[in-house]
Amino acid sequence: WLYIVADGVGGADAGEVASQFASQQTVNHYLQDYSQENWGQRLIDAMQAANTDLRRMVAERNDNSRMATTMVAAVINEHKAYIGNVGDSRGYLWRHGNLEQITQDQSLVAKLLEEGAITEEEAKSHPRRNVILYSLGSERTPKIDLFERFLEPGDKLLLCSDGLTRHVPDAELNHFLAQNDIEQSVNQLIDLANNRGGQDNITVTIIDYLGKPSLPAMPQALPDKDTFHEQTAVSIPAQSSSKSLWGLTLILTVIQTFLIIFLWAWLFA
Repeated sequence: WLYIVADGVGGADAGEVASQFASQQTVNHYLQDYSQENWGQRLIDAMQAANTDLRRMVAERNDNSRMATTMVAAVINEHKAYIGNVGDSRGYLWRHGNLEQITQDQSLVAKLLEEGAITEEEAKSHPRRNVILYSLGSERTPKIDLFERFLEPGDKLLLCSDGLTRHVPDAELNHFLAQNDIEQSVNQLIDLANNRGGQDNITVTIIDYLGKPSLPAMPQALPDKDTFHEQTAVSIPAQSSSKSLWGLTLILTVIQTFLIIFLWAWLFA
């Protein structure tokens, strides 16, 4: 299974185009790369290839478009999750009442926090909190991080945009992930972020890992009832927001669009 959340950056409709294109190209390259038996590397290779494709598309448009997208993607293969990340969308693992942020934000504020230059409180209102250091499609070569986690039945993976985490701290994420009703958890998280002044699009995907599936004899389409893990994804329209790329002189208007893609990938020996 492959899950993708992409957060577009750019003026006019550029962000929407970038996120959709990069997501689709990541899927295409991932499916084509059957020679790579390392599932994590296969995901990273697919994301890097999507970046190349997006850069080529931007160049061919010849309209001075500066479009890019963040991306957090998760591949689940048997009892293991591989999570690739570029930008500031996040991936979390919930297990037995404990929440772990798996990914690391590739943002200016996160860098300043790591260096001890600012405090957590200062980060919340920092004037450049929208600046991301890496993305797919930008002129700067992206740094795509890879994280791996073994999964246990009952684990939950959360993939989300910064539109959620900007307003809902980890302690509250943990509380809602502990609920059994995934759809209810998703709706409550989105409502909470909006009630606190959420201005970005908010995408929340919760994947409930139920255990190893019985593999079909041949690749099959996604079944109506998922016996492997359940997921709920919701995207809420933005009111207004901005996100900028590190090194750009202009602050680009963000059109945050999110494409959640889940598909069945046949396991080759």
